[in-house]
Amino acid sequence: MADYKYVIVGAGLSGLTIAERIANELDEKVLVIEKRDHIGGNVYDFYDNGILIQKYGPHIYHTNDKKVHDYLSQFTEWNDYVHRVLSCVDGKLVPMPICIDTLNALYDLDLDEDSMRQWIDEHKEDIDEVKSSEDVVLKNAGRDIYEKLFKNYTEKQWGTSAANLSSSVISRIPFRFNHDDRYFADTYQGMPKDGFTKMCENMAKSDNIHIGLKSDYKDYIDKINYETLIYTGPIDYFYDYKYGELLYRCLNFVYEILDEDSFQEVAVVNYPNDPYFTRITEFKKLTWQDVEGKTAIMREYPGFNGEKCYPYPT
Repeated sequence: MADYKYVIVGAGLSGLTIAERIANELDEKVLVIEKRDHIGGNVYDFYDNGILIQKYGPHIYHTNDKKVHDYLSQFTEWNDYVHRVLSCVDGKLVPMPICIDTLNALYDLDLDEDSMRQWIDEHKEDIDEVKSSEDVVLKNAGRDIYEKLFKNYTEKQWGTSAANLSSSVISRIPFRFNHDDRYFADTYQGMPKDGFTKMCENMAKSDNIHIGLKSDYKDYIDKINYETLIYTGPIDYFYDYKYGELLYRCLNFVYEILDEDSFQEVAVVNYPNDPYFTRITEFKKLTWQDVEGKTAIMREYPGFNGEKCYPYPT
């Protein structure tokens, strides 16, 4: 039987961070068991036609925590990418999250901060007790904004009305009375210069870290002598589905290589209404790669089959 003081299930960012700390701070051997054929979890990326593609959709690095930033900066350099998202509504591309420029573009207005506040006051609804994600938008922005930007997008993303979802789902989307069209306002933003997979490989470089890919930990755990098991996988599987399977919202990712330099204005364009996919990502605009004559895009189709991405917020 193999001997490890620590066994970690899952080689995503959580598992690899813990493994790196155990290996380099505690100087202990650690075994990481991963069911997929790669490390990095959902931030895994790979090259196709020289373009770095994120297999499980776009992941953008951002944090206000200097400790986190300094830690990860040991394993990668960064580009200075700042995430900006546009939403395709009524044939127009408008900034998301909502700011002054969103309303000006959407309604052909010329608002400033004061007149935006007045416009919102005239359109928002009086809701005494905010119980759902629908309530959040109606109280903060009003029904037309809700129906144009949130209603159908939320139903596509979650398979249910925003009226059935916790207020926390939409509350995390900022709402700005200025011209700041950045998706995130964090101090530290960017993308790993050589990709997330390379960063993860650098995290796992220690001779104390042993990684087994394409492996279900339950097939091996009885053959290992260990003191501590650290589990980062789905919690229902850990308990052998003793209370049944938890509900996850899934995504199916469809990417293609196009023979053109550029496909869209920004890295991510949301499609809150039609067609069925929720967004299109163009990866070169995230990574700043200079690949002439080709670009890579990805559409995301939500459902209840595919990659488990989001625990269902019931």
